[in-house]
Amino acid sequence: MLGGIDLGISIFYILFILAVGIWAGMNKKGKSQVNTAAGYFLAGKSLRWPAIGLALFATNISTVHLVSLAQSGFDTGLLNGNFEWMAAFTLILLALFFVPFYLKSGVATLPDFLERRYDRASRDWLTWISIVSAIVIHIAFSMLAGGIVLKTLFGFNMYLSIGMICIITGLYTILGGLKAVVVTESIQTLVLLIGAFIITYAAFDKMGGWQTMREVLDMEGQMERLSMLRPSGDASGMPWQAVILGYPILGIWYWCADQTIVQRVLGAKDENHGRVGALFCGFLKILPVFIFVLPGLFAFTLFKSGHLDLTSLGMDAAGNVNSKGIYTLMITQLLPSGLIGVLVAALLSGLMSQISGALNSISTMVSYDIYKQKKPDATDKQLIRTGKISAVFAMILSLALLPLLDKYESIFNGINDVIAHIAPPITCVFLLGVFWKKASAVSSKWTLWIGSILGLLVFSVNKLMPESLIGHIPFMMMTFYLFIVCVIIQVTLSLIFPVQHTAESQQLYWKNPLDPLRGEAWKGIGNYRLLSGLLLGMVIFLYIVFR
Repeated sequence: MLGGIDLGISIFYILFILAVGIWAGMNKKGKSQVNTAAGYFLAGKSLRWPAIGLALFATNISTVHLVSLAQSGFDTGLLNGNFEWMAAFTLILLALFFVPFYLKSGVATLPDFLERRYDRASRDWLTWISIVSAIVIHIAFSMLAGGIVLKTLFGFNMYLSIGMICIITGLYTILGGLKAVVVTESIQTLVLLIGAFIITYAAFDKMGGWQTMREVLDMEGQMERLSMLRPSGDASGMPWQAVILGYPILGIWYWCADQTIVQRVLGAKDENHGRVGALFCGFLKILPVFIFVLPGLFAFTLFKSGHLDLTSLGMDAAGNVNSKGIYTLMITQLLPSGLIGVLVAALLSGLMSQISGALNSISTMVSYDIYKQKKPDATDKQLIRTGKISAVFAMILSLALLPLLDKYESIFNGINDVIAHIAPPITCVFLLGVFWKKASAVSSKWTLWIGSILGLLVFSVNKLMPESLIGHIPFMMMTFYLFIVCVIIQVTLSLIFPVQHTAESQQLYWKNPLDPLRGEAWKGIGNYRLLSGLLLGMVIFLYIVFR
């Protein structure tokens, strides 16, 4: 357990973020915004690209990433880094193809966009799916990771400590709306990155450099741990074809069609700020492989060379190291007092930013997609009050889910397992809706309904009958297969029940695939076309190096 200095730094940081969040939402300028629905939920559409990029990154990178990516680095090497670098491709899609429609239509939520492109039934279904996924994926799993950290480092009761963090995070989120969320997320991103760089350098220095790691891995017969793309039949269950075919389905839902993530873009000052903000996040997503995943591989090297004591982690039933706590173990064994407090602040940053972002998106969807649909004449005051109440209920429900989610051996794999069965129908209706003019309302709602039921059935079979044929299919490949089924359903139904476009829906699909590149762009390095090409080239180069 840690000492008073580190605990003091952690408490100071929590109070600092609370003060900044309340100030951001309640100062003269912020207060004028949070009194209107657009100001409270979308920050008055005033967000610039740096804040958007940092907030996107912070909402994505939670304590789950720091804890579980290090765990995956220890267990399988760089493999799960694919979820970080592949995200760059979907962020380019977001910037080029989706941002213009989202901002042009003036929607407050993505279910609202789906209604304008298709119909009300599609909107209602996506609303409930998005709320459930935000509670489970963005809040509850983050709480679980944060609870593991606080219990390991300070010996605190997991549920009590997480409850206190949630109350503090909920306070500034509920009071200050999206403006408070984005301002605090920008700070939290910087703290998180600083903390991650500190532990990465400490582990690298203790290990003795890159060549030492290669020698240890070679001696252990584990050189494949440095490879991002694995061959067919790899024991990880995630061969290269599963990454190439399966990840885009997950990524397009997560980065282009998930309210919790995209809400930062919906608050953009204009189209260029939205596009460049998304691309800025794409560049930031290059970092996690080096500062979140690699430290886990460094820990494996230190363990094999006798420089890291894993006794306190214990063993599982199969005799393998219980690696869930590897990140916190590195913090306590590799860093001096004081710096440990900084790392705890970084971990808390990830937890608080994830929770605040998800709470804000849930309150937005409940207010606009449920309450306002039942009461079209609702005032801004009523919408804001409804959003605040829904955020409180979402937090309570997330806390109740913790014991169930704790059954996953790997938190990160647990999250992706859930996403893999949610994403296919949503990705399908968004992609076809934006790129195919014949995608009809009837096809959209039936694809969402049937695809979601299929996903639930496959998920249930996987859990109840893991030795079945379905249970042996890698989850990323299953995601791709489910997506293909959804595409077949939507295309078939669109041909049977032809689309009847409204004047608005006519403007919400691309007539020509080159049109996105013809939009007005900033001059110089801020040109979204230039930035897209640069980001694409960097990620391809990195894959060539670490293939």
